[in-house]
Formats: sequence, structure tokens, C-alpha cells
Amino acid sequence: MTLVELYNERHGDNKYEVVAAIVNGRLRELSKEVNPEDEVEFINLSTPIGFDLYKRSLILLMLKAAKDVLGKMEGDYRIEVMYSLGNGFFCKLMDTDIELTEELLSEIRDRMKELVEQDLPIEKNSCSTFDMKDEFLSRDLPGKAKLLKYRKSSRINIYSLDGYRDYYYGYMVPSTGYLSKFDLVSYDDGFIVVIPLKSTGELPEKDPETGTYTFPNKLYSVLRKTEDWGHRLGVGYVGDINDAIVNGGVSNMILVQEALMEKQIADIAKEIIDGDKKLVLIAGPSSSGKTTFSNRLSIQLMAYGVHPHPIAMDNFFKERSETPVDENGDFDFECLEAVDLNLLETTMSKLLEGEEVQMPTFDFTVGKKVFDGSTLKLGKNDVIVMEGIHALNPESTRTLPKDSCYKIYISALTQLNLDEHNRISTTDTRLLRRIVRDARTRGHSATKTIKMWPSVRRGEEKYIFPFQEEADTMFNSAIIYELPAIKTFAEPLLYGVPEDSDEYYEANRLLKFLGYFLGIDVQNVPQNSLMREFIGGGCFKV
Repeated sequence: MTLVELYNERHGDNKYEVVAAIVNGRLRELSKEVNPEDEVEFINLSTPIGFDLYKRSLILLMLKAAKDVLGKMEGDYRIEVMYSLGNGFFCKLMDTDIELTEELLSEIRDRMKELVEQDLPIEKNSCSTFDMKDEFLSRDLPGKAKLLKYRKSSRINIYSLDGYRDYYYGYMVPSTGYLSKFDLVSYDDGFIVVIPLKSTGELPEKDPETGTYTFPNKLYSVLRKTEDWGHRLGVGYVGDINDAIVNGGVSNMILVQEALMEKQIADIAKEIIDGDKKLVLIAGPSSSGKTTFSNRLSIQLMAYGVHPHPIAMDNFFKERSETPVDENGDFDFECLEAVDLNLLETTMSKLLEGEEVQMPTFDFTVGKKVFDGSTLKLGKNDVIVMEGIHALNPESTRTLPKDSCYKIYISALTQLNLDEHNRISTTDTRLLRRIVRDARTRGHSATKTIKMWPSVRRGEEKYIFPFQEEADTMFNSAIIYELPAIKTFAEPLLYGVPEDSDEYYEANRLLKFLGYFLGIDVQNVPQNSLMREFIGGGCFKV
């Protein structure tokens, strides 16, 4: 029987609760047949695998509904899934005179609900790569056509829903009945496909005052700026960057990308100086390039005649005996309560008032702060540059004068997409960065880094992402050429993950993902590039 039939036999009343299964250690769609001796573990929406599968299927549902509604209107159109924004995906109608009104969006939403109620099958078929490339070109989907241009396989899997065919990176749910949780809302010049929360499986709550969903507006403005960078470089999809590599244009792309990034850092430095800020606070998720960014920002500040003093918030940890423990009894170094806030705020207040202060250094081997006689006193042209997981949390600076502080959120917000309907997860980019860096600097295997990643992500979602909108500015550390650059370093590490390990699925998924990219020689990557923090060979100590 199929996995769907097996689950329905055991749990018929709740047949839509699971979206996939692990069979003998391998991820399988629910339409897959299973044998009596197979070992089966069903996957629901609360898991990263199930959550990604649901989101991907929801995009197919939206595109099919939009085709049914917009296809009846005069004029051509193309829908692009641009980027993740809060609890949803921002999408746009491209190359069309069709106005996306609230009424039209409501029609698409209603059509999606009809398709869910009909519980139509989502079918997978093997098709000729060459034929599908031509079909996507005829449908004005050049990103998909270019992506398939560089696929080695002569055949690919195509998903179809009631006659609508598309190519996707990853598996799908077996039918539309599984996709009952969603919403469509207009946003700026596009719309957002609202997705359920992974933690509850329900849609996020709306703001009680406005009656609408809340989205990170500052993050959105940074993503739009990054989109503009991609247009300047002539790169929007993976196929574009592969074309540039083949045609010898990648060296120029590296130079332009680095120049754009350096200009943005210089602009941030000028804003700090013009605002007479004395305390710069930097936070961001793992593998965002915070260390290199801090160094490059310090250099720009020095170019303006300002002397930066880098301080790590980690030096203000509480003594080990006072460190809180988590639900497993392990020390919780990521929670705000692990920081000696009283000492942090007292030290910063005295520095801002011009006093000379003894500075602590945390000795992680013994779990205590050490005062070795090092002192600091801020001069007229001095600035503190502090990096830490809680740097944007208002509780960290609640007693400090706000007009003296400047908060920066940094993250790798990938501007490159696989094609018009398959976006690249910023989480995947950061995980690949960390796998390569941990292997180089800590001797960690890819297996160990992948195993630790869910814990890292939980800390980010709890302590960093909720405060990103507190930032005065956001810096996007994504580099348009980084995946072709990191491919050479990451692939051997990922191939080293044992097939019988729990981390094998994730390693294999990342290998498949990297297979869409052509690799590049990294000798032209500048020594001060953020990429050097991960691949090595940089001029900063990281």
C-alpha cells in the first residue's frame, strides 16, 4: 500500500496531519508505496522537513489558482516568488498591465480554497529536461529554462495540479486537501502568501488594532534594495550567474558586488558619525559575517578620523555558578539571563560619561570574568563597537541614553533565487557557510555542524529575530557569487556524512542544492571580503 493508505488505515480521522514520511532512513512522499517490513516514521508540519514541504506545495496551489483566475483576463502575466518575509512569501505580478486589486486577490484566495476542498491530486511525472526547458521558455519563465540548461540529467520530475505543470526543488504533499492553512494579503506592490506557524500549524494572529498581519517592514526595505543590486549585476536567478561563469564575467561581478558592499558599510559609518553615536551595537544570526563586518566598519570609521574600540558582549557573561540551565539541565549561554546586565550597563554608562573603566575578559575555561588591569576611557573621537547575540534586545541597553546608541542588524538575506518559483533559503546559505568555517577553524565534521544547527536556529528564533526591527539599520551580508565560491569547499565535507547517520538527509539535500551551481576559482575574492571569514585566506583574524 501507499504511505497515504497506511496512515489513513491507522489514523483515518486525522489523515491530513502528516505531510511526508521517513522510510528506512530516506525521505519519501506519501504517494510512495511501502512494504510490510519497512521502517516508517511519519513527518508532520512541526518538523523543518515537513514545514518546507508544506510551503513548497502551497506555492504550487497559489500559482494554479492564479492561473485559473488571471488566465481569463486579457494580457500576459508572470508571478514571481521573491523572498521570505515574516510568516509568508512576498510575490509580485511581473510584465503585465493587470492591476492586482483586493477583489482580484480575493478571487485567487477563493479559488485556492475551492481547490483545497476538491482535494485534487498533486502528481509527479518524469519529463524530458530538454522539452521542459522549451516549454518554460514559451511560458515566459526564463529563470526555469536557464536552470534546466545546466542540469546534467536528461529527465527531471515535474509536478502537475489539475493540468498546471511546474518544476520544484523538493517533494510535495499528495493532494490539495493537505493545504487548508493559508491566506493571501496585499503588501506594497505585490502580495504575501501567509503560511501557518511551524510551532502550532495555525496561521499567525492578526494585530488586534489594525486587523492585519504584522510583517517586518525594515527587513522588506533591505530586501528590495538587495533586489536592485541584483538588477545592477544582471543576476536574478541561478541560471544568470552560471551564464556569467561560463562567459567569463564572474570576475567583474565579484568586483562590483564588493564595491556595492563597501559603499554600504561606508554609508553606515558616516551615519554613525553624523549622528554623534558613541555605542554601536551589532547582532545577527549565526554565520552572518558579523566579525568581518565589524572589522570593515571599524576601518571605515577610522577613515573618518574616529577611533573604534571593539568589545565582545560575551565578556559580560555571569559567573558559571550563576549561569541559568535549560530544560535538560545544561548551561544556557544564549539566554539574556546569562549576561551580567548590571555590570554591562554600569560599564557602558561610565564610558559614555567619559570615565575610565576596568574592562572584563571572560575566561571560558574556568567560567569567570577576569579583570587583568585593562582599562578604557573614551576620547572625543572614540566609539565603542559591541557585538553580541542580545545587542538589539532593548533590555540590554534599557538604562543607556538612546541618542548615544546605534543598532545594526546583520544577516545573509540571499537575493538570488533558483528560478521564478523556487527561492533560496537564507538559512541554507548560512548553514553552508558554517559547515565550511567550522571544518576549517574548529575541525568539525559536516555531520557535527548539521547536528548542532537545529539548536542554533532555536536560539536565533528566540533571541535574535524578534528584535531585528529594533535596528537603526540592517546590513545584508549575502554575496551574490558566494554559493559558486563555497561549493568547492562544502561538497567534500557533505559527501563525508555517513549514509546511516540522522544528518544524511540534510547533507544529501544540500548536495543536490549545490548541484544547481557551477563552481568558481576563489583567487579573485578580495582578502577583506566577507566570504573570507568562511573559506579562509582573509586579512582579518576570525
